[in-house]
Amino acid sequence: MIGKLKNQQHPLFIVMMLLTFTWGGSYCQAQHGEKWLEFKGEGGPGKGKKIVLISGDDEYRSEEGMPMLGKILAEHHGFHCTVLFSIDPSTNEIVPNYKNNIPGLSHLEEADLVIMLIRFRELPDEQMKFIDNYVQAGKPIIGLRTSTHAFNFGKDSKSAYGHYHWQAEKEGWEKGFGKRILGETWVAHHGNHGVEGTRALLDGLAYEEKHPILRGVKDIWVPSDVYTVKGIGEDASVLIHGIPTEGMQADTPVVWEKALMPIAWVKSYTSDQGNRGKVFTSTMGASVDLESEDLRKLVVNAAYWCLDMDEHITEATKVDIVGDYQPTMFGFDNFRKGMKVADFK
Repeated sequence: MIGKLKNQQHPLFIVMMLLTFTWGGSYCQAQHGEKWLEFKGEGGPGKGKKIVLISGDDEYRSEEGMPMLGKILAEHHGFHCTVLFSIDPSTNEIVPNYKNNIPGLSHLEEADLVIMLIRFRELPDEQMKFIDNYVQAGKPIIGLRTSTHAFNFGKDSKSAYGHYHWQAEKEGWEKGFGKRILGETWVAHHGNHGVEGTRALLDGLAYEEKHPILRGVKDIWVPSDVYTVKGIGEDASVLIHGIPTEGMQADTPVVWEKALMPIAWVKSYTSDQGNRGKVFTSTMGASVDLESEDLRKLVVNAAYWCLDMDEHITEATKVDIVGDYQPTMFGFDNFRKGMKVADFK
């Protein structure tokens, strides 16, 4: 015991411990029993603002992309970011295919902004109520990729939130959360899924080229394909149109025979309680898509715009990846097995 105490008093031991706490706690504050992550920004324009990033899809590896975005928003911009995951309660592991549990949604009560990439979730009412309360308050939302079809309640569901279903028929909520709040629900793949990528057209076809969200955004190509978009509402404005590319590499030609589709837009929504909220939606956002620096810039710029902080959007918005990022190619059932929340810190 005396020898152990002497080792702990050794200067090298003390230095190593200090380095451990500094490295491990500089931006990742806690794992809360391995249910969610928190990245606390220490300084920057976002200090004092809270962003909740919700991962919950079984195809596009949002469990990898959301923590990466959270680190960027905290480390470079000062936001306090909380990242939520689909958790199998029997193992406490991240299981994107587990559609009935996203712990930590109570953080929405204090959130200033939500960034989500979720797909066909059927959450219990005790969790859905936090999402609905957030929406009813008219708070801003960034919806990526499959968030257009975020919820899928079974035909025998007795949920009080069945109108969030992607094909809902309730008056005023036709086609659910995606159509009512984000501007579109799931329609179809416009591009050839898994074969064609998406080229963003940023050469004059963008709406209001000086829109703050587009500052510094010059080149986006992503491997996920273009979605069909039939109509995003009169209150929406397309920022970027996209077109499929012939292959899954950035230098492959575009498929000019296919029509252009909106791939990023802004809009507002009015809640049932009459509160208005700002929305940015993009059909891009897979974990491999976010290797695109300008797509990351688009999302970070959108966060500032949603929070009425346009003055902090610059041509050089910093979106350097914090730490290591090696995303998994999208696909069903190819998520990293046995992963827990702490593995993404």
